[in-house]
Amino acid sequence: MLEHDPELFRGLTYPWGRTVTPSPTEPQQVAEGIYWARFPMPMSLDHINIWLLEDEQGWTVVDTCLGISSAKEVWEQLFSGFMAGKPVLRVICTHLHPDHVGLAGWLTERFGCELWMSREEFLMCRNMAGDTGRSAPDVALRFYRAAGYNEEQLERYKKKFGNFGRAISPLPDSFRRMVDRETITIGGRYWQVIVGSGHSPEHVCLYCPGLKLLISGDQVLPKITPNVSVFPTEPKGDTLKEWLRSSARIREMLPDDVLVLPAHESPFYGLHVRLSQLIESHNSDLNDLFTHLEKPQRAVDCFPALFYREINDGNLGLATGETLAHLNCLLGRRRITRSRDEQGVDWYQQIPESADIDATKYGAEKAPLAT
Repeated sequence: MLEHDPELFRGLTYPWGRTVTPSPTEPQQVAEGIYWARFPMPMSLDHINIWLLEDEQGWTVVDTCLGISSAKEVWEQLFSGFMAGKPVLRVICTHLHPDHVGLAGWLTERFGCELWMSREEFLMCRNMAGDTGRSAPDVALRFYRAAGYNEEQLERYKKKFGNFGRAISPLPDSFRRMVDRETITIGGRYWQVIVGSGHSPEHVCLYCPGLKLLISGDQVLPKITPNVSVFPTEPKGDTLKEWLRSSARIREMLPDDVLVLPAHESPFYGLHVRLSQLIESHNSDLNDLFTHLEKPQRAVDCFPALFYREINDGNLGLATGETLAHLNCLLGRRRITRSRDEQGVDWYQQIPESADIDATKYGAEKAPLAT
């Protein structure tokens, strides 16, 4: 068992501390029938939290880790150790990103159980996996050229295209759809599905009033700001608007005294504080970006207005996607203009008379309290 060491930091309370690292093969109990395992990952975000929900018949697994051999080895140790004697009854994936869905197909095949996801996440995941082995389409190359990529950067993008499918095991051919506000029973308890959008198309969170906890996936993280990006598949999408509205909706729907179980970092109390911090941070970034656009700029010229670290080949794609999400949001609010030059590059510039718009009013729609 881990030492119980509550810690208060920036308005959030961490019952087990901010830096605790539970064993992947000896999960930590965080509530009755709810266990926390942390799987290591070979990347800059070096872990993912897996949640194991127990009932008399077996286990519900929430998220799965990347589709890599080291993660399979951890699962095998769990099956023969901590989880021994009970099968996996269902696999729930909060969303389509490889660290969450990577071993979903492998687990469901092994135990003959269902994959539970929202429809948009499942279908988009299968669609993206279908790009494996394909050449980068012209529309994607035009998209990144418009953002300001040079020829060398476009060539690197071509080489990376289609890698998504290599990070996941093949998904099953059918799934059990999860729908916003539906109620399900796990471990004899009532759970409610809460859907967010922006970080991914139809991200599932799970709220249990009886246990006063929220499995938040990547929708609410205590320290990291979830990436909100625009991609070539929907170049004019306003994902940041979706994310801001989702965050405000969750803040209004759920009580503040829930224990938040995130996909990364440590469980915490302070849901409303954290959602407010995230909303305010993005609105502040939008105003900084607006100021930066006093003169025409390409998307790649806007990185200094949004990021405090160097943008290199390793993080260029995420930085571009997030920058375009902020630019599209400003376009949607009619605070900036966009024009394309003869080389196919987009240039953005502020509309001066929109400078007095209060960005904090956006994304604050109210929603009824969840029951």
